Amino acid sequence: MPPRDPTTVLDARAVERTLKRIADEIVELNDGIEDLVVVGIQRRGVQLAQRIVTMSEKSEGGRVPSGALDITLYRDDLQTVGPRPVVGPTHIPWVIDDKHVVIVDDVLYTGRTVRAALDELADFGRPSRIALAVLVDRGGRELPIHADIVGKKVDVQDGERIDVLVEELDGRDAVILVSRGDA
Repeated sequence: MPPRDPTTVLDARAVERTLKRIADEIVELNDGIEDLVVVGIQRRGVQLAQRIVTMSEKSEGGRVPSGALDITLYRDDLQTVGPRPVVGPTHIPWVIDDKHVVIVDDVLYTGRTVRAALDELADFGRPSRIALAVLVDRGGRELPIHADIVGKKVDVQDGERIDVLVEELDGRDAVILVSRGDA
């Protein structure tokens, strides 16, 4: 079967609407923004988390602490990454003990990235609750991990992947389904 052409799952307007819905669901899940901390997973989860925080602050009229996790050194496959893995910044300048922490990621696939994020987050304290919000759930779990808030569920076949593009890094917002061989 020949590879199919890339398919736009969410265009820029749909990404914006989806993030707004995720922000509203986070606020609802936490009964407001009190004691809420939002943490994005490097790379694109950080940009998505910051947008969610901005939307939540605007709708609720308060401040939501946010941060970033780089899970590179917490991966269970670190030895396969190479001798010099690129490690981005982890930035959690807030006390997370007894807070409601929401981890934000772009795509939920095997669950291994989220497991690594949970391990790293434990080094910063003990939240009263941790929730997971993802822009796309593509299925294919290898670990018993699920998202509390999902922007879009997409069925992905073998040989396909989901690419999330964000304006801050890629020059545009989109979610695209592509064949693994495509650039």
